[in-house]
Amino acid sequence: MTNQSPGLFIAFEGGDGAGKSTQTARLAEALESRGLTVLRTREPGGTPIGEKLRSLVLDHGHGHIDAHTEALIFAASRAAHASQVIRPALAQGQIVLTDRYIDSSVAYQGAGRDLGTDAVRSLNEWATSGLQPDLTVLLDVDPVDGRVRRTAGDAAEDRLESEADDFHTRIREAFLELAASRPAAYLVLPAHLPVTELAARILTRVDGLLASSGRGAA
Repeated sequence: MTNQSPGLFIAFEGGDGAGKSTQTARLAEALESRGLTVLRTREPGGTPIGEKLRSLVLDHGHGHIDAHTEALIFAASRAAHASQVIRPALAQGQIVLTDRYIDSSVAYQGAGRDLGTDAVRSLNEWATSGLQPDLTVLLDVDPVDGRVRRTAGDAAEDRLESEADDFHTRIREAFLELAASRPAAYLVLPAHLPVTELAARILTRVDGLLASSGRGAA
């Protein structure tokens, strides 16, 4: 089930340190400069309950969280996000940009935690009532490069970021497999490209979507 609302739904995916937040902000700025209404959000989070769940699952100090519990926390946060934030915005004709969506759970919990990608996908499709992005922008980052990026300036890693490189390698492979399975629904870009080049390529793809669908116009 894809998004059939008047708005446009775009998800940004990729490993930690890929630059998703930067590119989400760049795209939002470019679209808003044209008078378009953009909602920029993130996962886990996006709602009051989602932000509390984000702290539980990402912050250190909450004790051991087993893989199944972790997957369910992410799905619960996503259910609230889709119902309370994304769907209402799309119904109003807004362009929704989310930093992470279902693919992150499929990659992190399905592949990274070895819970099975099909099982995790099914859980999250149920949680969101089948809401899918119109486009997923995948910023492909090498796990080693990602760690260098996210620890620049002595920045602290969260609970998932601090996992070993082999965990992040499985995640990267899962993201690429997801994109390869539905290439028309993805824009895959090497995260090491200059920020301005990435932003330009993403905007070009989004412009094509807007032109062909008529959605997202102010």
